[in-house]
Amino acid sequence: MPSDRRQSFFFSTAPLPKINRTKIGAMSTMKKQPPQGITAFIVIWIGQFISIIGSGMTRFALGIWVLQKTNSVTSFTLILFFSTLMGGLALPLAGVIGDRFNRRYVMIVTDTIAAIATLVILMLLLNDQLVIWHIYLAVSIQAVAGNIQFPAYSAAIPMLIPKKHLSRANGAMQIAGSFSRIFIPILAAALLGFFKLQGVIAVDLISFSFAVIALFFVRIPEPQRTTEGEAAQGTVQYEMSYGFRYIWQRRGLLSLLLYFATINIALGTTSILMTPLILSFANEQTLGWVLATISAGALAGSVIMTVWGGPKRRMYGIMFPIFLCGVGMLMISLRPDARWVALGGVIAMGALPIAGASSRTIWQTKIEPDLQGRISAIRMMVAQFTLPIAYLLAGPIVDRILSPAMQEGGRLAPIFGNLIGTGEGRGIALLILLVSIIPIISTIVGYAYPRLRFLEDELPDQLFPVAQSSTS
Repeated sequence: MPSDRRQSFFFSTAPLPKINRTKIGAMSTMKKQPPQGITAFIVIWIGQFISIIGSGMTRFALGIWVLQKTNSVTSFTLILFFSTLMGGLALPLAGVIGDRFNRRYVMIVTDTIAAIATLVILMLLLNDQLVIWHIYLAVSIQAVAGNIQFPAYSAAIPMLIPKKHLSRANGAMQIAGSFSRIFIPILAAALLGFFKLQGVIAVDLISFSFAVIALFFVRIPEPQRTTEGEAAQGTVQYEMSYGFRYIWQRRGLLSLLLYFATINIALGTTSILMTPLILSFANEQTLGWVLATISAGALAGSVIMTVWGGPKRRMYGIMFPIFLCGVGMLMISLRPDARWVALGGVIAMGALPIAGASSRTIWQTKIEPDLQGRISAIRMMVAQFTLPIAYLLAGPIVDRILSPAMQEGGRLAPIFGNLIGTGEGRGIALLILLVSIIPIISTIVGYAYPRLRFLEDELPDQLFPVAQSSTS
């Protein structure tokens, strides 16, 4: 009987069922669609990760080249000065560009501009025409391109990632920075040994191609126009200033911005003083493994945040890690012991990625999608201009006030000597001790301030329907 059934099916003269060609066409179109949602984010993230590593190696190698050619620390530090200054000046316009134009195109164009600047440096080097000012100009162009790209990149994330996974995505974004602090000096030094500066720059150009190609293969949904976004439209000057007015009118967000501004001063002071602090009681080899260990702590924090996703209440994911960061900074100041400093640094830097990812998630969920670029640029601007304040003030305060006061018989030695010791490097330790109080006190005050503590309840979450539907 089964054979009869098969026969009746194959040799039946009944008409065949009609083929729904529309449905098949739609299915084939779906198969050809570029990656969207979480898949698109992963593709972009991999491309950007490779590009960040390549660019970091070039900056490291160019710094060594400048030191070898000039034997001048000033010439070397001017690289950081020009990149920070020019990149910071571009940020107000960068936010407007990130909201006005297609964010994927913005990222492609800025990556391409940075690659062209790198290519020009390589051509000048190969023709033996490279001079110092070429490097200053190139890093300035790259900094402007990078700071224009970042608001667009940050604003694209909530368009790709569902809200419940945003903290994980923001944790993943911090992995590249943490990874680069550990491995870029090692990779760049190895490449310099085998292929010299031109080899490092060539690898950087290849890394740019990964970032650009990745962007060509994905789709980033455009944000829907909101009422607030409509109100923000106008001249370039008006749109540049609108982000500041937006934050000023929302005291919870303003408090969060100021909270991190104060934390950045403490972090900037500690980071710039870590090297002289360690060298005051240890050699260069010890300095290397301590800094590598601390960077590994930051990498571990980024990975933990990517896997875990942070607490459900994001403000707790900010305040508790920042408080812990202050405790770690306090530990760094107490003993002139490499293992103790490394432990304090791991605690401080391991907590920061959790706080940073939680903060970015709050901004992404509370800000209208068509204003994300401008608000992201303001946050980046505050970070970039508070850190140099710490860099400028830390040295003179240590050299002129605290170091003499913490020598044997100094004015502050009887007060702090029993706690942190006296002698070489203890003035540095005292300044780190004093600034470590900032994140601790700021967190206590912020926790007691309802507009900051209950920020998530005060402001409603914005809707990102494209991101949600593309990953369902």
